[in-house]
Amino acid sequence: MKFTELCWKVFNESIADYHIHDNVDHPIANPYDKKDLEHLLYHKNWIDTVQWHFEDIIRDPNIDPKDALVLKRRIDKSNQDRTDMVEYIDSYFLQKYADVKALDDAKINTESPAWAIDRLSILALKVYHMKQETERKDVDQAHIDRCQAKLNVLLEQHKDLSTAIEELIEDIEAGRKYMKVYKQMKMYNDETLNPVLYKK
Repeated sequence: MKFTELCWKVFNESIADYHIHDNVDHPIANPYDKKDLEHLLYHKNWIDTVQWHFEDIIRDPNIDPKDALVLKRRIDKSNQDRTDMVEYIDSYFLQKYADVKALDDAKINTESPAWAIDRLSILALKVYHMKQETERKDVDQAHIDRCQAKLNVLLEQHKDLSTAIEELIEDIEAGRKYMKVYKQMKMYNDETLNPVLYKK
């Protein structure tokens, strides 16, 4: 099984498990051992799936402003958790390829493997929810046709993104590209960097 096929399988397991209860407060029950990469992939997608539904909820025009503020704080926390998980996955790749000697003409990629995997995780959610739209019984055929056309594009994107990730990993393994990971320097959560916080 190719790496991206493994990712896609685990992401869709996470999405299916979430939708058994379809509740942002339902606790994660990661089926994979903590030492395995699948554990990170499942956890990563679970965070993305919960946040997807946070974003749906907060767009309710009738949401109570107090509830919206609480939810905004949860979205901020989820964003930080998502970033942390991406960095954990990149750490896995850095360790795996630590002994690979980059070629003299090796190039750097615009994004690390884990950030590309992050895009694949979000894409799995887009495919799942767009497919749901094509199966609705309370809409007209025009809606279904529009959503099917969008789903077709998403499926093509899945193929292309998977190919690009596989090629990136192959290039890193062969020393044609090298990894250079920058820890995310988010400023708005830092009391010493966000002026709204440090001026209080």
